[in-house]
Amino acid sequence: MNKQAMKEKLCAAIDARRDDIIAIGTKIFEKPELGYKEHYASSLVQQVFADLGLEYRSEIAITGVRAEMKGRESKAKVAVLGELDAVVCPEHPHADPQTGAAHSCGHNVQVAAMLGVAMALKDTGLMAELDGDVAFMAVPAEEFVELEYRNKLRNEGKIKFLGGKQEFIALGEFDDIDVTMMFHSSNSEKKIGIGGTSNGFIGKLIRYIGKEAHAGGAPHLGVNALNAAMLGLMGIHAQRETFRDSDHIRVHPIITKGGDLVNIVPADVRMETYVRGAEMDAIIDASKKVDRALRAGAEAVGAEVEIVQLPGYLPRYNAEALNDIFYQNAVALVGEDEVARGGHGSGSSDIGDVSALMPTIHPYVGGISGRGHASDYAIADPELAYIVPTKLMAMSLVDLLADGAAGVAGCQADFEPVYTKESYLQMWEELLNS
Repeated sequence: MNKQAMKEKLCAAIDARRDDIIAIGTKIFEKPELGYKEHYASSLVQQVFADLGLEYRSEIAITGVRAEMKGRESKAKVAVLGELDAVVCPEHPHADPQTGAAHSCGHNVQVAAMLGVAMALKDTGLMAELDGDVAFMAVPAEEFVELEYRNKLRNEGKIKFLGGKQEFIALGEFDDIDVTMMFHSSNSEKKIGIGGTSNGFIGKLIRYIGKEAHAGGAPHLGVNALNAAMLGLMGIHAQRETFRDSDHIRVHPIITKGGDLVNIVPADVRMETYVRGAEMDAIIDASKKVDRALRAGAEAVGAEVEIVQLPGYLPRYNAEALNDIFYQNAVALVGEDEVARGGHGSGSSDIGDVSALMPTIHPYVGGISGRGHASDYAIADPELAYIVPTKLMAMSLVDLLADGAAGVAGCQADFEPVYTKESYLQMWEELLNS
């Protein structure tokens, strides 16, 4: 069977499974869970794999799941990813009332599409026509949130990284993968966006330590940690004009604890922040400036400050040969006028870490209304949001794994890794201990 016939057969199978795919996404949407806590979503993925007759491994990085399909030969292996977690958005109408978690970022769509690809390959039997294998990975904890909780897991030895794909790298789940694909939902003007880069970042936990005293009766006996934090924040603001526009630096701290009681001078104030940028050198430079400002706030009022550096995410790197494959399939699905290429995004994802090791793609597919991570985020066009990306990934798998997995070979030949797994892990170790 030629590649075009295989693509048409897969797309027909996806259309036949349309209701199943959307139903999976809806179920996950209705039960949002935060990172490393996605037990419902994980169990749903496991059930679908079992229904398809696929052997799988679970509890990878606490809640992750992985299954595989074998081709007629195993000349290459492509990973298809979906992210399990939600983000914190308590104002969203479908937020969990206890945790504030909501799927206002579209990860439920990713998981449904990943499983939709598995359904189509199983229903058609087309793995027997392909010369490589496919690994389906449901990955936890893409959203870099609840930093104190995750750092506690890290200190307990349950994880090494706060991001799920990073943890998968450390655990060796990408050791046998040659190419990685996934997508992200979007509300952009074009239906599909291919390629481009995005920011990476370093995370920080900050604690200002002062001295308690009665806030009304004897404030002069205390050391106000909240004042130290406010001065630290103003110091960060004073650094902003030193950031070059081309580096796309973003610093956005929050105060997670401002004190204990209103009538006690705050002695324990805590903050979290990212320091984002387009390249690691720029991120490291900005990070040092932020630390300097935070320490100055403590020095000004006689408080102490503790700064814990956390392994954030790397910038996303391009794999042009892989972009080209996706672009041609995107044009076939929605027309050339509805496909954009390139550009830089100032957001971040741990898919950037994977993209530093191997050819990786992370296109954006529409069908969304409202703002990402906000209360008005909603799926406006289920066909575009769910079905189009499922077809896009399935069609691209054909190009990658047909004809002796020539597509994978071409992507690898065109790609220069930024790190090996070993140098990647060493980089983070040295950076966090510097």
